Amino acid sequence: MSYQGYGQPPPNQFPPQGYPPQQQPYGAPPPGPPQGYGQPQGYPPQGQYGQPPPQQHGYPHQQPPPPHGPPSHSPYPQQHQQPYPPPTHSPYPQQQQPYGAPPPGPPQGYGQPQGYPPQGQYNQYPPQQHQQQPPYGAPAAPYGAPLPQPYGAPQIMPTPPSPGYDPNQIAHIDMSGAADALRKAMKGFGTDESALIRILAHMPPQEIQAVKQTYQQRHRRSLESDVKDEVSGYFEFALLAILRGPLQQDVWCLNDALKGAGTKEALLDDVLIGRSNADIRAIKTAYQQTYRRSLESDVKADLSAKTERMYSMILAASRQEESAPVHPQSVDADVTELHRATEGKTGAEALTVCSILTNRSDGQIRAIAQAYEHKYRRALETVIKNDFAGHMEDALVRMVRTGADKAMRDAIALEECMSGPGTKDERLTTRIVAAHWDRAHAGQVRGAYKHRYKKDLISRIKGETSGDYERILVAMME
Repeated sequence: MSYQGYGQPPPNQFPPQGYPPQQQPYGAPPPGPPQGYGQPQGYPPQGQYGQPPPQQHGYPHQQPPPPHGPPSHSPYPQQHQQPYPPPTHSPYPQQQQPYGAPPPGPPQGYGQPQGYPPQGQYNQYPPQQHQQQPPYGAPAAPYGAPLPQPYGAPQIMPTPPSPGYDPNQIAHIDMSGAADALRKAMKGFGTDESALIRILAHMPPQEIQAVKQTYQQRHRRSLESDVKDEVSGYFEFALLAILRGPLQQDVWCLNDALKGAGTKEALLDDVLIGRSNADIRAIKTAYQQTYRRSLESDVKADLSAKTERMYSMILAASRQEESAPVHPQSVDADVTELHRATEGKTGAEALTVCSILTNRSDGQIRAIAQAYEHKYRRALETVIKNDFAGHMEDALVRMVRTGADKAMRDAIALEECMSGPGTKDERLTTRIVAAHWDRAHAGQVRGAYKHRYKKDLISRIKGETSGDYERILVAMME
């Protein structure tokens, strides 16, 4: 697969800083003076690493899968933001596109609920979306509040929960074959680890709960308990993470991050940052049901000051929905406020930056990052790294990367687990399990990793792991 030509900037446009030069983006006007906001440095448009765009945060969105077994098409997703068609569309792409190629189909017009507008159209106001003035004497809305919806504006639809985050998403198919095969792999002397990997590595979220229920009904045994008895180490860790399913795995990770002395902030970030409002609500409900405590109260008890305030903003589940159009006037206002709160003054205002980034949709954050670099000739991610440190820096950078390019965000996160002395095995496993639920997204991550690090992700994983643990991680990412 050739990657040549990716990243060349349009003529007369300033060069991005810190990342490879970029090509004419899909949907951009012919070469000439720059129009709209430039491409954020280092990131191609969302979802162009070889397959249809990934859904949000690496926790995939998909519709109910076909029967168990290797699907003839990619089994993901239907729901939520720009990269996904409505439920009536087929979610199964026919073939893989070259890395950096534009998505199939005609370019979408500006202001449609697509997550972010096409390149070169940020300064064009969508019809019937001019901001209405409030009545004389009405109280001013706080900064960052969503614009009032004028009469005739497109309806903003809430993003549905991800697959595995809705109890009604259990697959209503016969899982007896898979359940019997799993029992056979663990019954008697020895364990058929290859069979466990083959059956579980690519099982969609909706089938996980179904196969556990079928296993219990047919064999009067707990599938998770049998796995614990038969395997061990990081191989066991990976299999149990799969068997929990995406929602309960998130809940387990949050409890692990908050229990005991100290807090694993990176684990909190992995689970909570960039999630849809529906997913955040599902996570909070499942956490309450599992531990009989509210997630908000546990976060407040474990954290303090600005970090606790940031997570409270996230857990409020008040982000702009991905179907909301990107208003140029709102983007410009956010860019100005972010500059004022960071490099425009001495001492950055962390809560101002948090309030903007935790409340904007991915498409809006992408537009903000593009506009910031276009206006100030510095990447927003670079500004954050210069003005913040420690966990606050890590969290804000993850928010920007989530909006700019989820696949690249996850590729960088996986390399962080393997770089330096020793491998961070639990974090590596957790991140691969989170990414693998969406097969399209897993392919995007491999493409992004190849683009950034000039090496194959699968080979990198093989070099850092071994045995059945290596094979389960590789199977999930293939």
